[in-house]
Amino acid sequence: MRTTWDKSLACAVSGAMLAFGLAAPAYAQTAADAALDFARTLDGTGAFVSNDTYLSALESDAAAGRPLALWQLGTMYENGEGVDKDPVKAFGYFAQIANQHADTAPRGLEADIVANSFVKLGEYFRMGVPEAGVSQNPAEYHRMLMHAATYFGDAEAQYRIGLLYQQEDGLGQSPMLSARWLQSAAHKGHCLAQAQLGNLLFNGMESYPPRPAEGLMWLNFARTTCLGTSDLAAAEELLKRAMSVATPETRAAAVEMANSGVVVSAEF
Repeated sequence: MRTTWDKSLACAVSGAMLAFGLAAPAYAQTAADAALDFARTLDGTGAFVSNDTYLSALESDAAAGRPLALWQLGTMYENGEGVDKDPVKAFGYFAQIANQHADTAPRGLEADIVANSFVKLGEYFRMGVPEAGVSQNPAEYHRMLMHAATYFGDAEAQYRIGLLYQQEDGLGQSPMLSARWLQSAAHKGHCLAQAQLGNLLFNGMESYPPRPAEGLMWLNFARTTCLGTSDLAAAEELLKRAMSVATPETRAAAVEMANSGVVVSAEF
């Protein structure tokens, strides 16, 4: 059962999200969804097409270098959806998007797909693709993320960079840089970035004093933003840990911050 404080803070969080432009949970069509719709209506009728026709149409558009088709084929071969799983082909399609469209205008549907392709490609460099002769390459992983995060402002890339600045074997520990990157993604409504920012602020790190009320505020933002997503459990676990040790004074200060907007405008 939620406490009275828990309910009041949840209300304050929702109000602050509206007042300061933080993204609430969204269920709008994603770039990948749009790619699927696009591919399945290539026959011009809007009717559902057969898998063979669907695949052939995608391959034809991919050969022309269209990011939507390249993205859909990449995700299909990555996940084995309608085709045999093939990490080599998936890597190739994402690499083609990154190579051909790295400087696409950082707005709109194609920009979303290109940014996500850089994140996907980076993940392949992180893990390695032995079948394609691609070894693990942390430097390339970081480079892919940095391009997606800086040029496109991609929230997922910014979130990952924020975490890398908490790891000695990542980008080196820098709590301040971690907080800045996480905050950038958090303002775009990335709920795990909100949760990790809250966790960092609540607990602090070596040479970085904790800011528990601010951290608790972000942890509650995260739970609200994560509602209805697969990330909710992770966000709630971090909030639960913080709540188990938060003092009444910290909880009251977090409520005040939610109402005043102090957290949203905080600098690191």
